[in-house]
Amino acid sequence: MSESTPISPLVPREGWHVMHLFYQIDQAQWSILDNDEQRSAKTRLTKLIQEIRATPDTHLLTFAIATPKADIGFMLLTPDLQVASTFEKQLTLSLGPEVLSPVYSYLSQTESSEYTTTSEQYAEETLKGEKGLTEGSPEFDEGMKAFEDRMTHYLQHRLYPVLPDWPVVCFYPMSKRRSGADNWYSLSFEERKKLMAGHARVGRTYSGRILQLITGSTGFEEFEWGVTLLAKDTIDIKAIVYEMRFDEVTARFGEFGDFYIGMQLPLDELFRRVCL
Repeated sequence: MSESTPISPLVPREGWHVMHLFYQIDQAQWSILDNDEQRSAKTRLTKLIQEIRATPDTHLLTFAIATPKADIGFMLLTPDLQVASTFEKQLTLSLGPEVLSPVYSYLSQTESSEYTTTSEQYAEETLKGEKGLTEGSPEFDEGMKAFEDRMTHYLQHRLYPVLPDWPVVCFYPMSKRRSGADNWYSLSFEERKKLMAGHARVGRTYSGRILQLITGSTGFEEFEWGVTLLAKDTIDIKAIVYEMRFDEVTARFGEFGDFYIGMQLPLDELFRRVCL
């Protein structure tokens, strides 16, 4: 009996692969199963979720979708695309054939931002230019250390996030417009960076209320980024998206896909919520 050929991992040089998976439950198909088969199916999905979460550098969020767009959603983060694909197939079949019907999915990667301020820029523009500090002074050195500590934490979150169990999950895809005078990619880097700096200032006012993860999907999907917002209150989701609409980056250049709103729940409650 021949052994299977080992499959080479597909791990990016930096960051992780991210899958957003949305399903509707075929209640007619589920009702065909008897009570023992239903219990076995729920146990199988529970064990699979535990297995996924026990995989190194892998995270899985599970949530009920608030509207009939879908019933149940998963957000899977893991380095190896081979592993992500395997888990996706297992999740899709976990409750039995044709019980979970995919209605939407999105593949992306965690990434750092090309507009991130460098240490050199912070030293010249902020510490020297705005604060008038002299390089080598104690105040200058303290400022640089504080900045570098902040950036280390920020980049770690962007590339290798650990997401909290806040109850509200919002996901939507977006792109930058590429038409006429509003072609984002025809702007110079400096123009784009200046606009993004203003965009980021708005986002920082929601610190502690909104946790945002932006993942890149250029070459993977129709849209260029996936945006995941976690919150404790739905009003903060509504508020940040509305306020961002007035920022020039969004007003002139933003294009969006459908929004999905879900609620992170313990598995026993998730099963009850989706009527399993």
